[in-house]
Amino acid sequence: MFNLSDNFTTIAITLVAFIIIIWGYNRAKLFGEIGILAWLQSLTLMSPWLVFFGLLATGIYINLISVILFLVLSSGIYIYLGNLIRKKATKNINPDNLEQIKKQLIENINKNETVSDSNKISSSNNNLDNFKQNQFPIKIEQIQPDFTPINEEDLKVIKTIFGIDTFFITETIPYQEGVILKGNLRGEADFTHQHLTEKLTAKLGDKYRLFLVETPEGKPVVIILPSTNDPKPLTLSQKNLALVLFLATIFTSMEAIALLLGFDLVGNWNRYQEVLPLCIGLWIILLAHEIGHQIIGAKNNVKISLPFFIPTIQIGSFGAITRFESIIPSRSVLFDISFAGPAAGFAVSFLILLLGFLMSNGESGFQIPTNFFQGSIFVGILAKLFFNSALQSETIGINPLMILGWLGLVINALNLLPAGQLDGGRIIQAIYGRKTCRRATIGTLIILGIVSILNPINSLPFYWAIVILFLQRELERPSLNEITEPNDKRAAWGLILIFLSLTTLIPITPTLASRLGIGIGL
Repeated sequence: MFNLSDNFTTIAITLVAFIIIIWGYNRAKLFGEIGILAWLQSLTLMSPWLVFFGLLATGIYINLISVILFLVLSSGIYIYLGNLIRKKATKNINPDNLEQIKKQLIENINKNETVSDSNKISSSNNNLDNFKQNQFPIKIEQIQPDFTPINEEDLKVIKTIFGIDTFFITETIPYQEGVILKGNLRGEADFTHQHLTEKLTAKLGDKYRLFLVETPEGKPVVIILPSTNDPKPLTLSQKNLALVLFLATIFTSMEAIALLLGFDLVGNWNRYQEVLPLCIGLWIILLAHEIGHQIIGAKNNVKISLPFFIPTIQIGSFGAITRFESIIPSRSVLFDISFAGPAAGFAVSFLILLLGFLMSNGESGFQIPTNFFQGSIFVGILAKLFFNSALQSETIGINPLMILGWLGLVINALNLLPAGQLDGGRIIQAIYGRKTCRRATIGTLIILGIVSILNPINSLPFYWAIVILFLQRELERPSLNEITEPNDKRAAWGLILIFLSLTTLIPITPTLASRLGIGIGL
């Protein structure tokens, strides 16, 4: 039977995907063969989404093994194309004569020196505005009177670390207590940044930080800032707030489990022992997420603050907000830390979910409506795999561990939404850069807003949108080396994890569920 809602959703998703593919191709062809290969690389990451949702929309059931094989295959193609792009890019680079480069750079400097003082001031102000808006979250009012300019002797020492083989300076612009150095980057950004940082540390110790970033026009620049601008550790009041939120989360998680079991804990404190087993499981999931962050952070010498848990009665907790208490060395490190938390939380939740499925016989145990499995594509497919025809009855008996695992998947999936300083936002920022992350944040907030309007009964998207808007919408501050991107393996793993999180959060439409035999049609 024709269902306007389901068909509209299918057509909308298909249309958006088609527009993105055509737009990407038109941009890519401007860069020739390498651009087309990069477009194909992006297409390989989109293909699992398109095929997966396309088959579901037509009512074709695919088992979990097929989904995993398809994801592995597309990731392999993505990595292969990335290696091919690097080989062709290297082949297209012709070694320049050093003296000729030097001559050209000197000519550029001479041209810059002929610019009038007023134009120099205008250019400097524009650069400061660009960096304020696109790189460092610093208010413009602070640039004017309250900063002591960089010491002239230190500036002279700093300039000596640069050279024709690393970064040739063409313009120096005062920037707060530091300096912006425009010029020409020679060689690999990763090696150049490491080499310059080592020389800066050797000459001036730990006094300054060297950032290698890009302007909004995509040109590399070096920014030197004093180490006094490094992120600060939590204050005592902030630590106390973290403790209060932790205690509140203990209560909300116990209350959420109690409501799940069919009673209100507030009026039945004598039944607290009934909720403890599942609560301990939920706390293990939350701690696994935070421990994942801390382990990878310690491995990369990055300090991470105490977690600020976000309590909620609906699902116990939204997870936690963490802050970096030291500067991130590179985008790869930002990715590793951001990926580790939800990956660990997802793994523990998935194991608990599988254990719950294995301990469920479909008859005895905790009775839930089979329509409940329409709330998640990922969990619905697993339920189909384990229960099969039993899902066509009105209710089914399951082990409570299954609900606990599902709850853990939802909590981690919410934190993987591509927005701001959520783990998903940090992953997108690490892979694609700040501009893409900013757009993804706006898109995520818009989608959450639309979902909240279309489904007012479920207030979870609305609450999470509020949390993002007021607490997590800002991007993470730039890493020391903002130019070098994470390798293709990291990008593939990150996008696979985000894909799994979206399939956890996106429900199955009633018409599609009836085709798959999940639940009773309304």
